[in-house]
Amino acid sequence: MLSQDEINALLSGMDSTAGGEGDAPAAEAPSDNSDIPVTSGAPVSGGSEIDESLLNDAEKDAIGEVANISMGSSATTLYSLVNQKVNITTPQVELANWENVINNYERPCVFIQIQYTEGLDGTNILILKERDVMVITDLMMGGDGTNISGEIGELQLSAISEAMNQMMGAAATSLSTMINQKVDISPPQATLLDMINDDPSDIAEFLMGTFVKISFKMQVGDLVDSTLMQLYPIDFAKALKDLVLTDAGAKEGAAPAPAPEPAPAPAEAPAPAAPDPNMMAQPQMGMPQMGMPQMQMPQMGMPQMQTPPMGMPQMQMPQMMNMNIQPAQFQTFAGGPGMMAGGENIGIIKDVPLEVTVELGRTAKPISDILEFAPGTIIELDKVAGEPVDVLVNGKFVAKGEVVVIEESFGVRVTEIVQ
Repeated sequence: MLSQDEINALLSGMDSTAGGEGDAPAAEAPSDNSDIPVTSGAPVSGGSEIDESLLNDAEKDAIGEVANISMGSSATTLYSLVNQKVNITTPQVELANWENVINNYERPCVFIQIQYTEGLDGTNILILKERDVMVITDLMMGGDGTNISGEIGELQLSAISEAMNQMMGAAATSLSTMINQKVDISPPQATLLDMINDDPSDIAEFLMGTFVKISFKMQVGDLVDSTLMQLYPIDFAKALKDLVLTDAGAKEGAAPAPAPEPAPAPAEAPAPAAPDPNMMAQPQMGMPQMGMPQMQMPQMGMPQMQTPPMGMPQMQMPQMMNMNIQPAQFQTFAGGPGMMAGGENIGIIKDVPLEVTVELGRTAKPISDILEFAPGTIIELDKVAGEPVDVLVNGKFVAKGEVVVIEESFGVRVTEIVQ
């Protein structure tokens, strides 16, 4: 083993050799270097090193279980929004830093930041790929998930923020059940980032160091098969884990509630006297008979009922007659046809703005003609004079109308809705 002085001397000699030919050569290292420890000063992933001791395996398992339960509720909510089968698999929990996220995730992507306002104190960030956001928002607005051309705009960011608000609201409800106290969140904020030129401190302070990264495999019908990431500060993740485990331990350690006294078993009840055949033949059941306790008939709940047949214990009948039996009721998950069109869930995105375009007509011209365009050039369109114009919403043909003038502005009076 080399001493620290010898290591410093070796490093100094290497610097001198690199500086010029006239410098003194570096001291030769021993030929047998099998016992020399090799250390590297290079940071992990081009940034700060990840200290794996910040979170042990048991804590990772507990955090993963909490995330799994929360995302299960979120998947059900997303299904109701897009009307497609949604599957979010078991999470993978690990420690990461900003460089690790940049190197292992597709760019650009959408960051959705959620702040807990009640019950918990902290922030978590969801990261979705750009294409996944385009598919989900297109499905939310009644499309088939294939209209994903172009770039993400304010419309898509508003829609995905509302979707995440619904999903994380359901997750907060699950957390509230686990920790036995109310949990609430702030409205999510969605931002499109390329991550390379972005300063992580402008997004969230905890991204400057080591944080918890939870990766989920997300599938939405046959349209999305991707990865969803959730980022937690380490302190918040540990506090959440402690709250869940503490509440679970309190429930296990609590004194069990006193069990209701069990009804006496038929074998332990005093055997009734053998009924007299003459008494069984008598129809007068309203009057107590000799050898029959007077309290037995009120327990039966049927004053006009005849004596039970031979061989049936009299103590079982009151228990059977006092049972409260109701039909089972289950929540319906599958939406009926036209759920979005019917307005059941359309209210979720009523505030999302849509772009309305009125098209007077179209034509096709060769490049040579287009290069000859000049002020005064007349272009003939494919519409006949007086024919209704087309009304498009987000590029989709929805109605026909006629052009009108409202004071000093043009307008369109809708004359026909296209089914």
